[in-house]
Parts: sequence; C-alpha cells; structure tokens
Amino acid sequence: MLEHRQFYINGAWVNPAKAHDFDVIDPSTEEKCAIISLGGQADTDAAVAAAKGAFDSWSQTSKEERLALLEKLLDVYNARQEEMAVAMSMEMGAPISMSRTNQVGAGSWHLEGFIKAFRAFEFESDFTATEKTLKEPIGVVACITPWNWPMNQIVLKAVPAIATGCTVVLKPSEIAPLSGALFAEFMHEAGFPAGVFNMLNGDGVGVGSQLSVHPDVDMVSFTGSSRAGILISKAAADTLKRVSLELGGKGANIIFADAGEKAMKYGADRCFRNSGQSCNAPTRMLVERSVYDQAVTIAADVATKTHVGPASEEGKHIGPVVSKAQFEKIQGLIEVGMGEARLVAGGLGRPDGLNRGYYVKPTVFADVTNDMRIAQEEIFGPVLSIIPFDSEEDAIAIANDTPYGLTNYIQTPDDDKRRRVARRVRSGMVETNAQGFAQGSPFGGYKQSGNGREGGTYGLEEFLEVKAVSGWSSK
Repeated sequence: MLEHRQFYINGAWVNPAKAHDFDVIDPSTEEKCAIISLGGQADTDAAVAAAKGAFDSWSQTSKEERLALLEKLLDVYNARQEEMAVAMSMEMGAPISMSRTNQVGAGSWHLEGFIKAFRAFEFESDFTATEKTLKEPIGVVACITPWNWPMNQIVLKAVPAIATGCTVVLKPSEIAPLSGALFAEFMHEAGFPAGVFNMLNGDGVGVGSQLSVHPDVDMVSFTGSSRAGILISKAAADTLKRVSLELGGKGANIIFADAGEKAMKYGADRCFRNSGQSCNAPTRMLVERSVYDQAVTIAADVATKTHVGPASEEGKHIGPVVSKAQFEKIQGLIEVGMGEARLVAGGLGRPDGLNRGYYVKPTVFADVTNDMRIAQEEIFGPVLSIIPFDSEEDAIAIANDTPYGLTNYIQTPDDDKRRRVARRVRSGMVETNAQGFAQGSPFGGYKQSGNGREGGTYGLEEFLEVKAVSGWSSK
C-alpha cells in the first residue's frame, strides 16, 4: 500500500492543512493501491501563494537558464521511466507494455518537442524602427489534468508554462494521482527554484473549483470533459482569467471505398486503443455504402480478437477502464446502443474469464444513424459505431453533425479528395491515411472540444501575453 498524503508546495513536501484521505483504486483488481489526501482551501491558497511569490524572479530568468533546467528535467524523466510506467499502469489501467512505450513516451516526446521549440522561440520582435513587441509570461497558471493520458497532459501544460516564465500549480486527477506526485519529484530533482512548480491533490468540486475562482491565478489550463470545461469557464469568468480547454471528442473516421481493408482494421483498432479512453479516438466509423458490409465484418473481427486483460501483464492487449463510475457509464451507453442499433461484437458485462476489475468488452454497433445517442455522446470506452454514407457531401455532413470538433480521420488514396474533405470537416486536427502528427504539431479542437492549442510553439504561445512598447529606439 502506497501513501502519498503530502503536497509539493514551495519546493518542499508538506502535510495538508487538514487531512482528508482518499483511496486510489487499481482498476485491474478493484483493490485499494494507494492513499492520498485531498486538499482544501488552505492548501490551495498556500500553493497559489508560493507560485505568486516565485513569479517575479522566475519570469526574469534568462532563456538559457530555463532551457538548462528543461534539459535536466528530460534527463531525470528518462532515467526514471520505469517508475513512471508502473505508476500509470497501476493507477489508470494501461497495460504495462503500453505504459512503458505510449504513456511514458508521450511525456518525453512532448518534452523534447518543447525544448526544440523553445530554443528557436523569440520573445521580442521589432514592430517598427522604434516600436518593440514583447511576449511575456501571463503569470500564475493552474494546470488541471485528466487520468487517461497522465504524462501527456501534465507535460503539455506544466512544461510550456514554466518554459515561458510562468509559475504553476498542478492538480492532477485524484483518480490517477501517483504519476503527478512522481512528476513533482522529477521537477525537484531537476532543480527548479522553490515555488515555480507546485502540486496538490484534490477533486474538481474542491481544489479544481478553488483554483478556477482564485484571484491570484491568472490562467487555467484544463483537460477533461466538456461538462467540466463549461463549469470551469463560468467559475473563471468573475476574475476574467484566461481559460484554455482541451475537452471531449466524437471523431469521425471517413473510409472511402478505395481505402481498402487495411483502413478498416486500423480504424477499429485505433478506436479500442487505451481501452477507448482517448478524446481523439475515431469512435464513429463512416463507411462508403459499397464497402459497408465488409467494414462491419472486419470491425467485428478486430473487436473479437482484441484481448482484454490486467494492466500488470505484458503484451499488446487492452486493460480495464479507469474506475467503477466509468465502467457503469459505458455499460449504460452500451445498453442504450443495443436498443438503438445492431450489436455485432461485444456487449454488456466483462469479457469471458474476467470477473473482477473494470473490464469492458470491445464493442461494435452497426446500422447506426448519427442522431442516436451512441453517435452523439462521448462514451469514452472501447465502443465503435459504424455509419454508412453515400457520397462525399454526405460524409462531410455526418462528420460535422456533432457538438464536438477535436479530431477527424480520412482514409482514401485519392489525394485531391482527401485534401478537399480535410478542408471541410470542422475539427482542430485531421489525420489522413493513418499518418501521425509531427512533434510540436498543434493539438486542440473546435466547438465543444475546447479552445487553445497544445504542443510545440503553439503550446508556448498559450501562456504568453503580448506587450507593445513605443519609443524603444530613438530613431
């Protein structure tokens, strides 16, 4: 049993002002694996005060000083990868092999990307011969991060904020807090000055809300559900602080008849990855009608062959979903889907042989129409809806008929068609023909998928104010 009751505030591990224990549950076993404390108002105030106190000196450090610390952080992160992999696997259920590669790798990949972008970044530019434009850190940033990709999101927020001269208060998900505590250890070992980075645990109603309304927090960067993003935006409005949101998704994967069987297999497999717990998952497979039946058969076969098992096991299987609440939500929407569409794989209950743990059967629904709940709501589990379309215009209309706009997918060897459709689908990202995005590519969405962008130069810009200074030169 692990105990992580302390918070990292002002360069030291401190006890909470008032102990409020919270059990961390291993989703593979449903057993308690750790105990943390949830913070209260006094803890939030202490963390924000530490960040505010450190801001003036940190914001005036040189680019070279900050760069050296970021490079040291990368060294520490890489040296302690196995600890991080084990922590994430236990707290949120990523199979250990996947945790070592994808989950840990996401953090180091983004950290490397920020270091590259930061080296080339310019904080000053000449607007005219006598006027200068400055880019300056916004101030104290509250980073509120989710459980599904812990290091991906902590690095995407905390690192660029600190690189640009901001100071940070991190609230990781209380469901998966072990990785956040470990990251705080990494920051301390790397040698960042006291108060530059602070971490405390808490739930959304408590610490999350306290940070959102705090008058000394200049910006909130949040990743999570669209529902929570709306609440944070309303809470932050009274202090007019900047709010950057990376929220839900209901990605359409448009598969044209000329894309072939490989595209269909990829689409199903991509949906089930990370047990379907990715906001950018292609959960709506839109298939040209002439190859629709083939796609249904292939997707059902992929689902049936996708092995589900404990996170502690090595291999390419998928693990449990993160919590009992998430399991029950997914089961409820699968039941809704069974009344709306045709179930061709998976369904209710755990996979055979698993009678404990939050395991969900990889599930495929066919004959889905886009007005169904399973086509409109973000299920956040390994559940795929397959929808036929008759023309390019039809596919675009279906893809855009959603409150979300994070990532869409297009599969066709026809370059002109692929580019046409990419221009017209309403999402912050469009992946075509399974080509992944480059390091530093802007990550973010349209509509109820949020605002702002994360990663690389775009991620650095998120945490900066723009200042115009006249008379810089006497020319």
